[in-house]
Amino acid sequence: MYNKARNKQTDGQHDRQRGRLITFEGIDGSGKTTQIAHLSDSLGTAGIHVITLREPGGTAISEAVRDILLDLKHTGMFQETELLLFAAARAQLVREVFLPSLAKGHWIICDRYYDSTMAYQGYGRGLDLQAIRAINALATDQCRPDMTLLLDLPAELAAERMSQRSTAADRIDQENRDFMRRVRTGYLAIAAEEPERIIRMDAGQAEEALAQQIHRQIWEGFGI
Repeated sequence: MYNKARNKQTDGQHDRQRGRLITFEGIDGSGKTTQIAHLSDSLGTAGIHVITLREPGGTAISEAVRDILLDLKHTGMFQETELLLFAAARAQLVREVFLPSLAKGHWIICDRYYDSTMAYQGYGRGLDLQAIRAINALATDQCRPDMTLLLDLPAELAAERMSQRSTAADRIDQENRDFMRRVRTGYLAIAAEEPERIIRMDAGQAEEALAQQIHRQIWEGFGI
């Protein structure tokens, strides 16, 4: 796991033999997809083998689960069903892609991971946090991110951005602002609990400025 010693490389050089898992979190509309693309390009230019993934998704099985979760027809889905489907997709992704790729020394950048479940299904839906932690532990096989970048944005600004998208909203996107406010509150609470792993970034700033801040955080944090 990534920890507070991340800035203290013993030899001043990053150990390229060890894979890294970087996750991006934030409410819908926070700009994760754009910033992941910027970071992936930068790391690739630095000679690092990068795999970009999303949750739910990343494998054939996980993508099939994603389709079920986000389909607008599934308005009758119970909250517990939603929670377990996210966990099922995650369990497949971790075992099929995360663990083998990290063992080969590859870097993974993932759009969402288990913090999303805590924020959306825990704080947003109101499901039991301890139960979610237990389910996440089983799904992830204790595979934890080395660093998590939380792109923080008020729900009102996120909704404004979402309204400008050309793609249709999915089942989760259609939740109201009160729900997104609860999710954001959850993210901030999670970040406060794990400041050594989760770094809050102001997602309201200009795209290029945010990309530069993320670049600096990664380069300094991992000693690239």
